[in-house]
Amino acid sequence: MDDLNEQIRLHSAGATVRHKSTFADLPSYKNVDELSQDFIDTWTAPFYMRIGDTDENWANQLLQANDKITKDVIVKLLGDFNWRTRQAGAFFAAIKNFTDLTDIIGIHFLKSEVCYAGQVYAYTFASFNTDKSIDYLDRYLTYYLSQPDLWFDQREAMEALTYLDRINQTNLVSKHTDNWINFISNKPYWDKNITTERLEGQLALIEKVRQKA
Repeated sequence: MDDLNEQIRLHSAGATVRHKSTFADLPSYKNVDELSQDFIDTWTAPFYMRIGDTDENWANQLLQANDKITKDVIVKLLGDFNWRTRQAGAFFAAIKNFTDLTDIIGIHFLKSEVCYAGQVYAYTFASFNTDKSIDYLDRYLTYYLSQPDLWFDQREAMEALTYLDRINQTNLVSKHTDNWINFISNKPYWDKNITTERLEGQLALIEKVRQKA
């Protein structure tokens, strides 16, 4: 029964696909103590479902919370083994431009321990636009585009690198193009074309909050 309960807990946390990758031995950041329900109610529940929105009400909600979104809050969110808290933590890191958290987010991204969070990691790295964040995107694509049975966040990583290539006048995504086409060959409903409109909408919101904070 304990094993069943653990399986249920992991599934709820977002560990819906267990896989052994080349990144499995990387030391990922984890909290020592469980987050309190009050902390989750304050910093996860009101925010994680709205990540992806770009309306004025959402921007105002983030602005009202901005002064209380400390690095300690973000690190605790990222250290929790749950897709909801990790989404919120990565998104807040983008809002605050805490690029010094790149390794925590990057190792989570490479290990892909929980579902749904990877798309936020990729967009956060697009907002950081540092050599290190770009390297994590590149490493993610190099490995996960070679894993056609892992339907993870390859598209969002391609979007992020495509966008960064455009604004940085680089051409890093080109080496992944053939692997992208091969990767989606068993996914008939995936569009092979990579567009960045959704990402750019997110980045515009992030920039608006940064400037007004």
